[in-house]
Amino acid sequence: MDDFLVSLVSIAFHGAAYGMVLYVISVGLSVTMGLMGFANLAHGVFAMAGGYVMISAMSSLGLPYPVALLVAFIAIAVVSLVLEMLLYSRLYGAGELDQVLFTIGLIFISVALARLAYGTLQQPVMLPDYLRGQFSMLGRDFPAFRVFLIAVSAVIVAGLWFGVERTSWGAMLRAAVDNRGMAQSVGINTRRLFMVTFAAGSGLAGLGGALGAEIIAIQPIYPFANLAYFLIVVSVGGMGTLRGPFVAALLIGITDTACKYWLPEFGAFLIYATTVGILLWRPAGLFGRTN
Repeated sequence: MDDFLVSLVSIAFHGAAYGMVLYVISVGLSVTMGLMGFANLAHGVFAMAGGYVMISAMSSLGLPYPVALLVAFIAIAVVSLVLEMLLYSRLYGAGELDQVLFTIGLIFISVALARLAYGTLQQPVMLPDYLRGQFSMLGRDFPAFRVFLIAVSAVIVAGLWFGVERTSWGAMLRAAVDNRGMAQSVGINTRRLFMVTFAAGSGLAGLGGALGAEIIAIQPIYPFANLAYFLIVVSVGGMGTLRGPFVAALLIGITDTACKYWLPEFGAFLIYATTVGILLWRPAGLFGRTN
């Protein structure tokens, strides 16, 4: 019984760390698809790029780990803003098939560029010494880096929720999600709102990719290998919400960790089967609008 409780705590802890990373990466995709109605399957490209920027900033420029994380967020936000103005904005009114083909094309291009620049192998992450040890808590030792992941992700989540629920930008964003036409009629510049939201969501994806580089390996196939999980977080949680993807990401992180620990022969089968069941029950997701 004690061994079971120990394994249960370990699964919950590691699953929560994985789930928090999934949420930080995926929340921008939820808002982008919910607000802009844009099927951006290339969202994982920004997470992969954030990981590469962080690794390059540490290995080539010698920047400390926290600074490298900040650089990853800023760099990906700026690059995504340029892409939004030059490419994405041209397809806002296009059909879903055009958007899917466009973003899949971006994935192929990014994979080729990543292979050219970094090769085909997974990139090692050089964590600082203070994140390599153990952290004692409640009479148990936990990996310090996983504790750091959960703590930093929790701060990001709290800041994001505060920004959406308690600021004027958040009020405009919620208004645009509820009724874009009405938001425009009362003077909200939805074009600028789209640009800022897209850049912030993509920057968060880059930050999530950098934060979780030790959990989700940074390699050229990253956008394809993890696309299904990013989409599951958004579809199960519900597009255009913050709470839904958070709950979905934690459920997926803990369930996936439990399956790998207790039922490794099933792989991700239970995740996909559960996703199908939830979407058959609630096609708009757990917290999505049904109307």
